[in-house]
Amino acid sequence: MSEFIKTRPDHVLEDPGALAVAGLYARAFLAAAESRNIDGAVEELASFVDDVLGASPEFRVLLTSDAVRRTDRLNLIDRVVAPHCSDFFTNFLKVLIRHGRIDLIDEIREVVNRVREEMAGRQRVRVRTARPLSEGSRQRIHDQLKDKLGFEPILQETVDESLIGGLVIQVGDTVYDSSLRTRLKTLTGRLTERMLNEIQSGRDRFSHPE
Repeated sequence: MSEFIKTRPDHVLEDPGALAVAGLYARAFLAAAESRNIDGAVEELASFVDDVLGASPEFRVLLTSDAVRRTDRLNLIDRVVAPHCSDFFTNFLKVLIRHGRIDLIDEIREVVNRVREEMAGRQRVRVRTARPLSEGSRQRIHDQLKDKLGFEPILQETVDESLIGGLVIQVGDTVYDSSLRTRLKTLTGRLTERMLNEIQSGRDRFSHPE
């Protein structure tokens, strides 16, 4: 991967600020569940996001909207959620509501998943290519990343025809860009800079001090 051009992401798939706050709650959730020896907390979180909020957009709006009073949302948790959830998870939802962070429930679930993957020696890696990867290419990329980065990569593939060729690999907030589009852009910039330097050099040769 030494030939890659290291850059920052050219687009942000998550709000970094929201993800940072979600990370605090996600790690507190995992730590509390571990300290109390509570099994199934992560599965309960996933089920709530997928099976409850995902299946009922109206309930999601009631739970996350600032137009609904906080006390009403807490009562909603007691009436609708508590009878079907553990006390631990019910209290966690109430904490999020009291602190105005219930709207981050999806991000919290995402960070929880990532933390568990990292604890298992795995990490997600975004791979953008101009064309879909063949099975052979996918395996080579996986093996090279594992060798270079020292963890088991979970490839998340995206096709982006504007890349023309090559690929872009994102690990965390760092991007390794070896796409043909970026190489052409870099080459154009270097040629332009060289041309401008030559023009300036020519001017200097023909200029005379006053």
